[in-house]
Amino acid sequence: MSQNKELMKNGLWNNNPALVQLLGLCPLLAVSATVTNALGLGLATLLVLVGSNLIVSLVRQWVPKEVRIPIFVMIIASLVTCVQLLMNAYAFGLYQSLGIFIPLIVTNCIIIGRAEAFASKNTPLPSVLDGFWMGMGMTASLVVLGAIREILGNGTLFDGADRLLGDWAAGMRIEVFHFDSAFLLAMLPPGAFLTVGFLIAAKNVLDERQAKKQPKEKAVIERVRITSAD
Repeated sequence: MSQNKELMKNGLWNNNPALVQLLGLCPLLAVSATVTNALGLGLATLLVLVGSNLIVSLVRQWVPKEVRIPIFVMIIASLVTCVQLLMNAYAFGLYQSLGIFIPLIVTNCIIIGRAEAFASKNTPLPSVLDGFWMGMGMTASLVVLGAIREILGNGTLFDGADRLLGDWAAGMRIEVFHFDSAFLLAMLPPGAFLTVGFLIAAKNVLDERQAKKQPKEKAVIERVRITSAD
C-alpha cells in the first residue's frame, strides 16, 4: 500500500509528466482545445502506458541491453496500433478529430521513459501501477487544460462528448458563457502554451505553501563528554 501511495503521489503531483517532467508537450498543446479531445487522448495514452509497462516488465530478463530501446518501441507501436484500431471502430468521430496525434503516441517520451526508467527494472505489479498513475497524471493535466481552453475559447464544456461516449452523451454539453465569436487565442497552441505556464506556476505556488506548513526539523547537537583520567 505504501508503494502504491508513493506511485500515486508521483504520477498525479510530485512527478507529473506534463507539469513537472514537461514530457509529451506536443499533443498536450495541440489536442487539448476541448475536454472531449483531451480526455480521449489521455485515455489512449493511459492504456498504452499500462500495457507497455506490463509487457516490458514481463520480458525484461530476456531482452538484451544493447537492443532494449528498439524492442520497447516495437512493443509500444503494437499497442498504439491496437488502440488506434479500437478508436477507429468505436469512436470514429474522435479518431478523426485527434488525427495524427494517435499514432504519435509511439514517440511520446512519457511512455518510452517509464519503460526504460521503471518497468525494465521492476516486477509487473509495480510497473502496472506506475503506468496507471503516470497515465492518470497526464490525463488529468490534459482534461484541466482542455476545460480551461474550452471555457475561455467557446464558453462551453464537454462539447462533442458524443464522439467519445456515444449518442447518449450529447446532452452533457454545458454552455458556461455565450460568445458571439470564439476567443481564438485560447483555441490555438500559443494559448495552450500560456495556460500550461500558468498551471505550472500555480503548482509551484501550492508546493511552496505546503513546504512552509511542514514543521522544520530541529538540528540535534550531539554533546561529547570528556572525562579526565586521574
